[in-house]
Amino acid sequence: MKIYDSVHGFIHFNDLESALIDTDVFQRLHYIHQLGISYLVYPGGTHTRFEHSLGTMHLASQIFDQIAPDEERDYWRQIVRLAALCHDLGHLPFSHVAEHRLLGSSGHEEWTLKIIESSYLEPVWEKVKQFYPDRPIVEHVAKCALGEEKLKSLRPDATFTPWEQIYSQVITGDFFGADRIDYLLRDAKATGLSYGLFDYVQLIEMLVILPGKGEEMRLGVEENGIESCEALLLARHFMQRRVYQYPTAKAYSFHMARFMEELYQDPKYTSSIEGYLSMSEPEVLCALQKARHDPDHPAHLDAVCLFDRKRRFQAIYLSKPTSGEELEDFKEKREIADDQIHWDIGAKHSLKTGLSLPVLRKNAEITPGKEFSEITIPRSKKNWLYLAPEYTFSV
Repeated sequence: MKIYDSVHGFIHFNDLESALIDTDVFQRLHYIHQLGISYLVYPGGTHTRFEHSLGTMHLASQIFDQIAPDEERDYWRQIVRLAALCHDLGHLPFSHVAEHRLLGSSGHEEWTLKIIESSYLEPVWEKVKQFYPDRPIVEHVAKCALGEEKLKSLRPDATFTPWEQIYSQVITGDFFGADRIDYLLRDAKATGLSYGLFDYVQLIEMLVILPGKGEEMRLGVEENGIESCEALLLARHFMQRRVYQYPTAKAYSFHMARFMEELYQDPKYTSSIEGYLSMSEPEVLCALQKARHDPDHPAHLDAVCLFDRKRRFQAIYLSKPTSGEELEDFKEKREIADDQIHWDIGAKHSLKTGLSLPVLRKNAEITPGKEFSEITIPRSKKNWLYLAPEYTFSV
């Protein structure tokens, strides 16, 4: 079976993957925008987590085929593909927009894990067990879908073998992961921005497994792949500036996040999988229309700001370290009402990052990537001030 994708062309899948794709929890991804509310800024950015998950499976297969050994190859290839399909199942409506406010530090990954282990997917795992009996299917899918760092934050007793670490990096790796490669390519194509494009074919072709400390293994790259790694690094940087951290998109996301926090304050939405899965983007949009025309609605202001760009708050990046006390003083001196200002601070301004990966040189030596490249980029912007437009002149 196959589906035609705008980024990768035909994406093929088998009966087991089809069974997963046909479930309600995966079909739900059709209705979750990949870029949240950013389509109000970039009209073409209406793609969803559904096609992104298919694309991640496609790329994960290519990476796996490049680096995997022959031992248990068929089994782990199937696990990696299923895990790639599952990696975003726990997202809220509009993806990351209200994740921090509604889910806290555990994020959507905690709900992804709950869904993987739930009765919703039990029939799929039973089908997989018919081909691979006596294997911990659910455990392996969860490990590959969430990655070592996130799963251990949720399950501190979780352990990963060296190969399980590698297979989880195929999907979730910070640099080479299929998830990151697909969303950069897909988001760039959908928004019409060329910043996210890079030679990912060359990158995957140059991937190798290299030894780490003790029995550890690491994904690295051959020396001839340095340029494609630099291109990915720059793609991340420019997409952060032009899409993910673009001030206008941040402002819209701020209003939507506050609105969703008000809409879903009832604990029933996060006390069960059924309640969690009942949240939907159509429901949010209908509630927005209602709140927009109801001055007494507690989220009326945010609803109005989402429809009237002249009322939309301005998102201002705080480039210098700023304390809450300083911002409180700023608010009081200018007599700004509580509902006309908000700030998100607390994260330290992180250092620049470069090619933090091992490189296999032509003489068979293993060398840190930073010795091959002088390119470094600043990490994501964390501290923002949101201010009603009538006060922005005073900033």
